[in-house]
Amino acid sequence: MDKMEQLKPTDRLRRMCEDFCANSEIDSSLYSKFGVKRGLRNSDGSGVVAGITNVCCVHGYVMSEGDKQPIEGELIYRGYNIRDLVSGVLADRRFGYEEVAYLLLFGVLPNERDLTSFSRLISEYRELPRYFTEDVIMRNPSPNIMNKMQQAVLTLYSCDSNPEDKSAESEMIKAISVIAKLPAIMVASYQALRRFYHNDSMVMHQLIKEESLAESILSTLRDDRAYTPEEAKLLDLCLMLHAEHGGGNNSTFTCRTVSSSGTDAYSAYAAAIGSLKGPRHGGANIKVMEMLEHVKSGVKDWADDDEVSAYLHKIIRREVGDKSGLIYGMGHAVYTLSDPRAVILKDNAMKLAKDTAFEAEFKLLDSIERLTPAVFAEERGAIKNICANVDMYSGLVYKMLRIPVEMYTALFACSRMAGWCAHRMEEMINGKRIIRPAYKAINTNKTYIPLEER
Repeated sequence: MDKMEQLKPTDRLRRMCEDFCANSEIDSSLYSKFGVKRGLRNSDGSGVVAGITNVCCVHGYVMSEGDKQPIEGELIYRGYNIRDLVSGVLADRRFGYEEVAYLLLFGVLPNERDLTSFSRLISEYRELPRYFTEDVIMRNPSPNIMNKMQQAVLTLYSCDSNPEDKSAESEMIKAISVIAKLPAIMVASYQALRRFYHNDSMVMHQLIKEESLAESILSTLRDDRAYTPEEAKLLDLCLMLHAEHGGGNNSTFTCRTVSSSGTDAYSAYAAAIGSLKGPRHGGANIKVMEMLEHVKSGVKDWADDDEVSAYLHKIIRREVGDKSGLIYGMGHAVYTLSDPRAVILKDNAMKLAKDTAFEAEFKLLDSIERLTPAVFAEERGAIKNICANVDMYSGLVYKMLRIPVEMYTALFACSRMAGWCAHRMEEMINGKRIIRPAYKAINTNKTYIPLEER
């Protein structure tokens, strides 16, 4: 009897998987040989230009005679600097996510009447279809909210009377509907997870139409529905900062790529959610919080720069933490000197954390941000511009707002939906061609072997 026939099914599968790995491995030197730009990145770290967009500009460096020159980061929505958008909202002491969503979708800042009308429209579309929560979310709870959100968005296709209509008006209605419904889907998915996987009580609240999107999230999430204006405004700020980040980030590029095939809106948005779920993308703030716990337990005096620095050296050497050698929350593909989102979020979060139990943790993250560049230079033997990204502080902000860790990435998806919608519609109007990059095949021709001779 053949040795493979003697193996158990699981052992046989293991052997087949070993064959798969051996036959799939590619010599890394071939990427340079054939000029392959891995990750669609140029040799200097800049992204390969794959399209043109009028939605957002992410600016983190300038090229001067072929050299990348670092600058303070800028994030620009439809021509408006995020710093100005946030400053205007904070000065008026109002909520800003709905205004940002309007700007991204329609390309102009709304006047007071248009903003009021748009906010009411968001409120009207916030309600989930009848029996949707019971049939789609409660019947099959998921241990990961992102997967449930992805499934739920796909199911909204079945609730649409004309899901394949790709006219501008129909696409806009679909966009507004998904932006409005996704937070309700997220909270309901968490409550189902809470009951099924945590063996905890599940609390389902009715929506209050008068609440902003940020207020609605806190109101439906918390058992007692209580929240302070400061808490709601801080969450609203997070939503504004995460709403959009250019066409080249992985989830937005996924949305545009899927949209270029001519598929429906729900399929494109579900694909973007699937991309964002990855820890190399939307799940990074969870890794920051895990790292923070390691530092807290490994450093006795959080205010001692030398002790914190010594621990960061150990992280890079893969001696402590998750042994990845990464200092999470530091570094970005575009930003060099600063990530404007991190700067804005840090400044505003510190104000709310002052004189609370979270102040010490924020100061520890600040020390990690401040000390990492020097530690990185000492360990790697080279000076590299490295700054804190938005994930450095967003996780701790969510913790301060008593948002469960299972919802961190899901909140990112709720805010980024506005950007995905804007990019999908831009692709539908201007793309007119399926996105299809090339892969260099390196396999050689082989002679077919009849089954009985193998």
